[in-house]
Amino acid sequence: MLLQARAVLRTALDAVLPPRCLKCGDILGGENGLCSPCWQKLSWMSPPCCACCGQPFQFQSAPGSLCGACLVQRPAYDRARAVLRYDDESRDLILGFKHADRTELAPSLARWMARSGAELIADCALIVPVPLHWTRLAMRRFNQAGLLAQAIGKLADRPVEPQALIRRRATRSQGHLGRLARRRNVQGAMAVTERLVPRVANCRILLIDDVITTGATAETAAKALISAGAAAVDVLALAKVVRAD
Repeated sequence: MLLQARAVLRTALDAVLPPRCLKCGDILGGENGLCSPCWQKLSWMSPPCCACCGQPFQFQSAPGSLCGACLVQRPAYDRARAVLRYDDESRDLILGFKHADRTELAPSLARWMARSGAELIADCALIVPVPLHWTRLAMRRFNQAGLLAQAIGKLADRPVEPQALIRRRATRSQGHLGRLARRRNVQGAMAVTERLVPRVANCRILLIDDVITTGATAETAAKALISAGAAAVDVLALAKVVRAD
């Protein structure tokens, strides 16, 4: 009876507010989130890729293969994966979520992330979002990584600790900084909340972020978690900037 009631309510709601494509706004025939043209325009990340950072490979590779950057210096985190390539087609969707208060996108985006990161989610004991500094949070009113983390936690039945990490200092926006400048900008900027150190200790953590650009933010967060006793850290993001190499 409950399922039937929900189905009737869903049908009635769709008649008044029909599902629309998350990207272009066209009315959809179902709840897939994207219309077919928009789905085809997006670049979905998939194997083969670097076993560590998720950088895509042009050709099939042996299991566990690493990209050149990770061979030179492996990041503090074990594995990083993303749903989409961050490019001209995905940018408006992601920036709309981050900066245009489109928080209604979070459940759909989280479903994509839960599918792409199923292996990482299965291995994790705790989900932690990348934090915002309190000054930026006050301006934005929500942490986009926190919304995604909470939604993924519900989908995967995994615990979420939104306050595990804090920003100890405000940092410049990373948007227009180069690789080295990004690393200097966030170096040492994060720490584990003191009262939550026992919550993190000996756990395999899944760190949630919106976009991996150079990996500097994920690296800083992973180092903070490991310094506090985390057993290992994996990273799951909505999108990733793919290096030209």
